[in-house]
Amino acid sequence: MREWLPAIAFFLGALLAWELLVRLLGIKQFILPSPVAIANAVVTYFPELWQSASYTLVEILLGLAIGVVAGILAGIVTARYGAFRESILPFAIAANSVPIIAFAPIFNNWFGIDKQLSKAMIAAVICFFPVMINTVRGLTSASPAAIELMRSYAATDAQVMRKVRIPTALPYIFTALRVATTLATIGAIIGEYFGAPKVSLGQYIVTYSSYLNFERSWAAIIFACAIGIGLYIAVVLAERLVAPWTGDRVTRAG
Repeated sequence: MREWLPAIAFFLGALLAWELLVRLLGIKQFILPSPVAIANAVVTYFPELWQSASYTLVEILLGLAIGVVAGILAGIVTARYGAFRESILPFAIAANSVPIIAFAPIFNNWFGIDKQLSKAMIAAVICFFPVMINTVRGLTSASPAAIELMRSYAATDAQVMRKVRIPTALPYIFTALRVATTLATIGAIIGEYFGAPKVSLGQYIVTYSSYLNFERSWAAIIFACAIGIGLYIAVVLAERLVAPWTGDRVTRAG
């Protein structure tokens, strides 16, 4: 808990500075609502915000599941075959740089503009590449000495994978998962900007921004941030449970 105190203090200080800035400079609410006005909107419209957040959360979780599973499986196959790895990895890194916004109209057309699957697939694609790349890096960074020792005991490829490569790759994979939670949230909401039922968070933000009711738009953004932070914390807790030995060994994704 102590490690979170600086971040919490900075956050509270930023909110205070924001509130004072709006009040002292007389900034209009349709330009920049104050934190108090946004908090009032969250309380007043909580039921519909919760409904919109729940709808979008389904897309995010589905996209995460598809992207993470596909990324890990592709990473295992890519790491297993050296020639394939050398040819495919540069393309994966290049594809990872494609702007998220480019996928939205394409997947809306393929899977249906009003379907949750189209937004989930946007989230899945942008999660796939960081997970795949970090899985490959993790599996191929296993200690040659440890692998050689396993071979000396006549270990099979599956045993080497389970006992050496996967434990080595876990810090890399969990780092990619932290990135993926944020990317999935962004991808799903951006996909909703290009068309989705009004119940979604993305359309909620677009609708009330067009009405210049930015308190409600910011309230929806707060819910989107809460989803992203909640998923990030869930990944951190899962890492401590599944791979407590990783400690501070963090490698950046992609």
